[in-house]
Amino acid sequence: MKRHAPATLRNRDAIAEVLALELPGRGTVLEVASGTGEHAVFFAETFPALDWQASDADPEAIASIAAYREECDLPNLLPPLRFSATDAECPLAKADAIFCANMIHISPWAASEGLFRHAGSLLAKGAPLILYGPFVEPDVPTAVSNLEFDASLKARDPAWGLRSLEAVDALAAEASLTRTARQTMPANNLALVYRRDSRDAAP
Repeated sequence: MKRHAPATLRNRDAIAEVLALELPGRGTVLEVASGTGEHAVFFAETFPALDWQASDADPEAIASIAAYREECDLPNLLPPLRFSATDAECPLAKADAIFCANMIHISPWAASEGLFRHAGSLLAKGAPLILYGPFVEPDVPTAVSNLEFDASLKARDPAWGLRSLEAVDALAAEASLTRTARQTMPANNLALVYRRDSRDAAP
């Protein structure tokens, strides 16, 4: 029932350092595309004052998250939600922060569009959307390993692949979010933080 993603153990501490800087002190964090659920357990344990809402579109991922949740028995780790970034509606009415790791490059562009659209609807002014994963940046050489990874993704599905940071920033602007942080991370990944600005901000 439980799934295991080896990369989780390698990146969770570095991601937690970014989250500690960017997450609010209290509230609900919506994790989009939670996958195995290992991140959700670790971050719920690391940030006990925050309610951690894991979600995924894959029923097997939901089952894995639920199994980890039952095992760890953390009161602030909420039951997982069946949710895709491409869904028209989100089961939550609002979130105090959104976290999404390693989804944007392993999904069609419509998922990125949906993620930012939902962020624009769910987040209040100043609230963060935090992304983790590999990106292609202008004027920054792309690591050979990332180029090879991008080619392998496109071979699996032509709609997948590493996204341009410029294109992601443009999506954010359309949803009234502005990038406020960029952190280099292990294995040629980035942590990007977008915050809801005042234009048509949710209450």
